[in-house]
Amino acid sequence: MMNYLEHLSRSSGFAAKPAEMKALIAQACGILHSLGIPIEKLSPRRAEMAALCFLAVAGVFKGNWKDAKDITDGIDLKTRDIIDIINKNFKENISSGSYDDIRRKHLKLTVLAGIITRTKPESARNSPTRGYALSSEFSGLIRSYGDADFDQKVVDFFKTRKKLSDELGATRNIEKMQVKISSEVVLGLSPGEHNILQKAIIDDFLPRFGYGAEVLYLGDAANKSLYIDATTLKSLGFFELKHGELPDVIAYSKEKNWIYLVEAVHSFGPISQVRLKELKELVADCSADVVYVTAFLTRESFRKFIKDVAWETEVWIADAPDHMIHFDGEKFLGPY
Repeated sequence: MMNYLEHLSRSSGFAAKPAEMKALIAQACGILHSLGIPIEKLSPRRAEMAALCFLAVAGVFKGNWKDAKDITDGIDLKTRDIIDIINKNFKENISSGSYDDIRRKHLKLTVLAGIITRTKPESARNSPTRGYALSSEFSGLIRSYGDADFDQKVVDFFKTRKKLSDELGATRNIEKMQVKISSEVVLGLSPGEHNILQKAIIDDFLPRFGYGAEVLYLGDAANKSLYIDATTLKSLGFFELKHGELPDVIAYSKEKNWIYLVEAVHSFGPISQVRLKELKELVADCSADVVYVTAFLTRESFRKFIKDVAWETEVWIADAPDHMIHFDGEKFLGPY
C-alpha cells in the first residue's frame, strides 16, 4: 500500500497539521483504499478532503475508530455541517460557500461506493434537507480497524461485493488504448489526444527514426510513471527517476548509444530553449548521447508552437510520420 503520509504531505495545508492529526487522516485514506476507494488516484488535496469528509461523517476525531457512528445512530449531516466539523476538528478554514464541492467532489466516491449514504435518498439532489451518514453496512467493518484481523475481515466482506475501484478499473481498461512496449509488455493508455500522440511516438516515430530504440519510460495523463525501466536508466547514468522534470517518453538505441527525450505536445510544453537547458543539466552524467525531440499530432498544432522550439532539437509530426524537421546544425538527426 502506498505511503499516504508522503502522498498527503504534498497538500500545502497538510504539513501544518499536528502529527497525531496527520496520522489519523492517513489512516482514513488507508481505510478508504481498503474499502475500494481509488484514493491513490486523487491529488493530495483531493485525497485529504475525501478523508476529512469521511472522518467528519463517521464522527472520528481522536483516532478511535470504534467510536464511528452510522445512520442508525441518527447521524444526518448536511454539507455545511460537514464543513463546520472539519473546520472545528481538523484545523481547516473551508468557506461555508464550498458546500457544493463537498457534495460534488469530496463525498462523490464514498457515496458511489455505498460507504456513506444519503439520509433522504428520495429528496431532490439540491435539497437542503438531504444529509449524509456512514452506512450501517460498512460501519461494523470500519469500527474494526486496528484489530489484528481487520485485513481478513475486509477480504471476507468483499467476497460477496464488488469494490468500486475494481468497477472503475474495469471501465477504464475497456477505454484504454493498447500500446506495445516490447514483446513482453503491453500497456493501456487512458483516452485523450496527448496519449494518442504518445502511442504514435512509440508505434510510428521510434520504428522509423529510433534505430531499434527501446522504451525506457512512458508517462500517462492518469499515471505519470506508467512504465519505467529503472535498471537500464540507472546504468546509463540517467538523472534521479523521481525527479519531476521527466519528459513524456524516453527511449534508448543500443545501436547508436543514443537516448531519446521526447516531449509530446498537445496544448503546451515543446522543448524550448529553457526546457533544453533544464534537460541538458539533468542528463549531464548520462553516458549516452542525447537526442531531443518535440512531437506534435498535426502540422496545425506545430505551427502554434514553432516560435518556441529550441535550436539543435528535432521535431516530428504524427500526421507526416515519414519526415523530420531539424532545427539547425550540421546533422539531420543526432546528438550534439
